[in-house]
Amino acid sequence: MADWLGPNEWQAVFLSLKVAIWATIWTLPLGIFTAFALARWNFPGKQLLNGLVHLPLILPPVVTGYLLLMTFGTRGAVGAMLEEIGIVFAFRWTGAALAAGIMAFPLMVRAIRLSIEAVDPKLEQAAATLGASKIWVFLTVTLPLILPGVLAGTILAFAKAMGEFGATITFASNIPGQTQTLPSAIYAFLQVPGGESSALKLVIVSVVIAMTALLASEVIAQRMAKRVSGT
Repeated sequence: MADWLGPNEWQAVFLSLKVAIWATIWTLPLGIFTAFALARWNFPGKQLLNGLVHLPLILPPVVTGYLLLMTFGTRGAVGAMLEEIGIVFAFRWTGAALAAGIMAFPLMVRAIRLSIEAVDPKLEQAAATLGASKIWVFLTVTLPLILPGVLAGTILAFAKAMGEFGATITFASNIPGQTQTLPSAIYAFLQVPGGESSALKLVIVSVVIAMTALLASEVIAQRMAKRVSGT
C-alpha cells in the first residue's frame, strides 16, 4: 500500500485527514450548542439562526470560500485584526480546516438536533426538579441519550470535510504540501498530462474513506433508533 501511492499523493491524503480531523474538532462543541439551542430554546431570530446554519448547504461552495476570504483574509475585517496577533487563515492549512468545518457544520447540527428532539423533555425536567443545574442535567441526562446522534453527526462532518473542494480551494488555494487536500490534488493531477493514474488512485482512496464513514454513521444511526425506541 505504501508503494501504491507516491510521496505527493500520500502528502495529500495525510493533509486531508489533518484538515478533516481539526475541522471536526473545532465544530463539535459549537455544533452541540447550536443543535441544543435550535431544539430546545425559543428566542428571537431562531429561524434566522437556522437559516444561517444551513446556508452553506444552499450556497455554491465557491461563494462560501469567497465570503471567508473577504472576512478572514489578511485584508478582511476579521483577518486583518487576527494578522496583527500572528493568526492567519487564508492560504494556510488552518484556513482549509476552517472552510471544511463551515461546510460540514450543517450536517453535524442536523444529526445532533434530531437526536436531541428525540429525547423526552420530561426526563430533563425530572432531573431539574431534583435540584440539578441546567448544565448538570445536560451532562448527566441529555448528553448520554444523544451520544449516538453526536457520533453520527461527527462522522458525517468528518466525511464532508474530507471531500470539501470549492470553499477550500477558494479560501486556502491549492498549494502542494500546505493546502492541497485530496479533492484539490485530484483536480491538479487531472490538469497535467499523464496525471490520470494518480488521480484515479486518490479517487479510490476518497471513496473508501467516505464509504467507511457513511457505513459507520448508518450503524450508529440504527443503534440510536433502537435506543430511543427502547428495543
